[in-house]
Amino acid sequence: MSEPLLAVRGVETYYGSIQALRGVDLDVAEGEIVTLIGANGAGKSTLMMTICGNPRARAGRIVFAGRDITALPTHEIARLRIAQSPEGRRIFARMSVLENLQMGTVAAGGEASPEDLEQVLAFFPRLRERLDQRGGTLSGGEQQMLAIARALMSRPRLLLLDEPSLGLAPLIAQAIFDIVRELNKTRGLTVFLVEQNAYHALKLAHRAYVMVNGAITMTGSGQELLERPEVKAAYLEGGRRETATADTAARAGETR
Repeated sequence: MSEPLLAVRGVETYYGSIQALRGVDLDVAEGEIVTLIGANGAGKSTLMMTICGNPRARAGRIVFAGRDITALPTHEIARLRIAQSPEGRRIFARMSVLENLQMGTVAAGGEASPEDLEQVLAFFPRLRERLDQRGGTLSGGEQQMLAIARALMSRPRLLLLDEPSLGLAPLIAQAIFDIVRELNKTRGLTVFLVEQNAYHALKLAHRAYVMVNGAITMTGSGQELLERPEVKAAYLEGGRRETATADTAARAGETR
């Protein structure tokens, strides 16, 4: 087996004296969508932030494309073409949609090109209609699309998605997941996804991990974990209800 694009080995992270990650091992191969699921507070977002260098891993190693990035500053990690769409979106509310997209190239040390912009807007046509609109006036779903599109402007080799469905209506969340799937399929984009909506996340993922109290407790393909009784019991009931609601709403829309 070839070396993974991202390899996390024995990573431990602390907030002061409180240990948040406990010897985490995780791989993301090039071209994969890998999902990390777990309850709120399990340490999922901490792992993603640790990969980006803030907070810093106190033990273990993080290797990207064969290079140890454990001790690199965050801005140098970004220049390696690791882009993050953070939890809570964190767009620039007073900037226009276009200005937000242009900011996406800054962290990677590049400049926005018309070609990059056109490619991103092809995936997010709703943003094309709102290029001159301030980011803060967009709906929650549109802001999430903008956060992902902004990350894509840096031409990432690895896209880190932190809770992209958080606070979104089921149909909008499904649209976001569909876009991620299409990006992976058509552009070969490698994605590491942290997500509480376990049902949609596991349906999307090639491989997945389960985190409990800062430690990886289970791994397998997305389909394998969907079928595990303990995963169903702990994480999937809400996702099933949400999906049923979305399907019902979609059918209702079709009959209007």
